[in-house]
Amino acid sequence: MSWNTFGRVFRFTTWGESHGPALGVVVDGCPPGIELCEQHIQPFLDARKPGKNRFTTQRREADEVRILSGVFEGRTTGTPISLMIENTDQRSKDYSEVAKAYRPGHADYTYDAKYGFRDYRGGGRSSARETAARVAAGAIARLVIPEVTITGWAEAIGEHPIDYSRFDAGQIRENPFFCPDAQAAAHWESVIDETRKAGSSLGASVACEATGVPAGWGAPVYAKLDSELAAAMVSINAVKGVEIGDGFAAARLSGEGNADPMRPGEDGPEFSANHAGGIAGGISTGQPVVTRVAFKPTSSILTPVETITSSGEATEIRTKGRHDPCVGIRGVPVVEAMMALVLADQKLLHRAQCG
Repeated sequence: MSWNTFGRVFRFTTWGESHGPALGVVVDGCPPGIELCEQHIQPFLDARKPGKNRFTTQRREADEVRILSGVFEGRTTGTPISLMIENTDQRSKDYSEVAKAYRPGHADYTYDAKYGFRDYRGGGRSSARETAARVAAGAIARLVIPEVTITGWAEAIGEHPIDYSRFDAGQIRENPFFCPDAQAAAHWESVIDETRKAGSSLGASVACEATGVPAGWGAPVYAKLDSELAAAMVSINAVKGVEIGDGFAAARLSGEGNADPMRPGEDGPEFSANHAGGIAGGISTGQPVVTRVAFKPTSSILTPVETITSSGEATEIRTKGRHDPCVGIRGVPVVEAMMALVLADQKLLHRAQCG
């Protein structure tokens, strides 16, 4: 079992490889009667697609989505929704060296260890190209939770964070980095340029906030809203850390410092803090649901790195081809999509149990 499916009620299964003819996703469990066409999905794919500027991989894919099933007369039917995105700009010859030796940091060795052979073209199934299918599914998930607004942004590239005193949500879509700090975005341009020219890469920290989530979504034990979010985020390529709310910073606080005090309000409790990130005991509190995701530096770099061949001999490898100098930049739409997918699933789970 390869576990290509995520979700409990709102479920999605991605398929396809980086250098195959196409990739896609099957979404099952979507309620019927929701208006859906390709234009509900395409803007989110456009935000993630490669080749839009010099700060990302120069692989140029239109990432145009086609709906193959599950929609009739512009509305979902309640049956599986199949989406397909064609691959049109593969360069498999760039990976001739990868066929002979493992790239450190990639899944090359572990795929061989598990399956006995691997698709070395762009990483095959392990490629971040797979996340296009997640973003397409996430666009449908957003239609299931119209009461929720999801906003993601990059809050640091390498050792260069934003200044939250200059946070401007209106700036997020105005620069190539999904950055809410115009000054930081300007600085990141030179940082990424220098990194790319050096043949290296950088990591990134991405934050995501969902507002409008009502109190009550989630479960106390094995379907905690925060555990589902953590699993979803860690499943994204290159993600090595996830925090909910204050995350690791909470370990340095006192009990009173970490509390989210409540007072009576007209529509329920009013909170004076949100250290918990909108989740208590695995269940949403009605406050914004907040997560932070750490992306490692792109493992594909031009700097020679020691490795071994598939036959076990020592060698060095330089990863040629077209790669993101900071994969976390295009990770923002993917983090948003996974947030939407988890919340849509949790909404339907809550409705199934509690009406």
